[in-house]
Amino acid sequence: MEIKKVAVIGGGLMGRQIALNSAIYPYDVNIFDLKPEVREAVQKWEDEYLAGRIAKGRMSEEQVAGIKSRFHIIDTMAEAVKDADLVIEAVVERKDVKTAVFQELSGLVREDTILATNSSYMVSSTFKDVVKNPSRLLNMHYFNPALVMKLVEVCRGEHTADEVVDTVYAFAEATGKTPVRVEKEIDGFLANRILSAIYGEARKLVDEGYCTYQDLDKACENGLGHPMGPFRLNDLTGVDLTFDIMNRRYQETGVKPRGYDLYKQMVDEGRLGRKSGKGFYDYEKK
Repeated sequence: MEIKKVAVIGGGLMGRQIALNSAIYPYDVNIFDLKPEVREAVQKWEDEYLAGRIAKGRMSEEQVAGIKSRFHIIDTMAEAVKDADLVIEAVVERKDVKTAVFQELSGLVREDTILATNSSYMVSSTFKDVVKNPSRLLNMHYFNPALVMKLVEVCRGEHTADEVVDTVYAFAEATGKTPVRVEKEIDGFLANRILSAIYGEARKLVDEGYCTYQDLDKACENGLGHPMGPFRLNDLTGVDLTFDIMNRRYQETGVKPRGYDLYKQMVDEGRLGRKSGKGFYDYEKK
């Protein structure tokens, strides 16, 4: 299998960066989002980001022109995925939304088109029953910010064909990433499972009054060499995403994860992290 044309469904923070990264390396990429205002935001972001690369001497005007010629913002899903060899889903982390997307995709693409979900915690078998030929379905989990972070977790399900895993692994390498194979499905995959252990202990230490979350972050950053402490990192990835995961586990087990009430309050107040200007830290003042 060979990847020549890529489609990304979802123009949010992750989707637009995954698409642009693919165009840089250089693949022909279509990106689609259902909301016109998001498509407009993607266009503005692309222009500003690439102009910044030129201004900083990171890219030439010729390089940027080539990238722009390969990066296409499309108004319909059908047109975006036409003739695509790989479709990467990067929509909101809601099972019903993702299920609807994969159901629609299954009727639009070739039966050998690889379908990948960028979900950070929903394994691909969640959607295998709505996809024709689920052997071409798997997880391709990028990390935020996708233009910078090297890791991509390629997670296979029991339904996923070996050739599909190999092809996606090779595509990740070809786009400047460092992929790892997750040989069977597990909630949270690899890196996030390690992070979840850190998050759990961090919340315990703060909840029980041993320190503030600011000092906990300082300890991880200055003592363990982490680029960001767990609470600062949570602001980057999204407080709402963390709460969605907590809420799903609460509904499945009936047990509230540590920090559940705090995260619910933050979401209710719109304190979602960097994207809203406030989270554990206040970014509007900077």
